[in-house]
Amino acid sequence: MATFIKVASQNDIADGKMKEFRVEGKTIVIANTDGEFLAFDGICTHAHCALVGGYLDGQTITCYCHGAQFNTKTGEVLAPPANSPLKVYNVKTEGEDLLVEV
Repeated sequence: MATFIKVASQNDIADGKMKEFRVEGKTIVIANTDGEFLAFDGICTHAHCALVGGYLDGQTITCYCHGAQFNTKTGEVLAPPANSPLKVYNVKTEGEDLLVEV
């Protein structure tokens, strides 16, 4: 059964930035896009590179290894070479805390 786990504080992730966390054995990135916090798998589905090293532009993350792009809200592949979507996670806030459903 999925449960929400406190991962960070809203103040930990500046607008337009992202951070990587280990949650229940998973590598998860949380991105702050104009005050909306989005959580997704931290590993590219193409070549297994760490996405936290990539480039965030709005809701699009570009993997630094080969340029694959994903929508951080839906996980949809936006540009190859990746062809499998990212897993995305529900995020909720409680006060300043960010909780991710895993």
